[in-house]
Amino acid sequence: MTRESCDFCESAKQILQRLSTEFSFSISVVALDSPAGQALAERGGILFPPGIFLDGEPFSYGRLSGRRLRRELHRRLGAPRVGNDHLER
Repeated sequence: MTRESCDFCESAKQILQRLSTEFSFSISVVALDSPAGQALAERGGILFPPGIFLDGEPFSYGRLSGRRLRRELHRRLGAPRVGNDHLER
């Protein structure tokens, strides 16, 4: 879930885009101020954007840790790591 003029949202989108190539997953972006976004935020306990859900379950909100997300994707998807092992913070 994102909001306009949100620096953390833009950063999260970049991290997600890079990891989606590595782990082969799709990304859906929902505006926090939309009815669907409000319902997701309420259901997932998301206090502020960006809100990240994995397989419909809340994962994080606020500044996204690329390292934590990579570990979780590796655990869930079992995808091999590709390229450098340096990670976003």
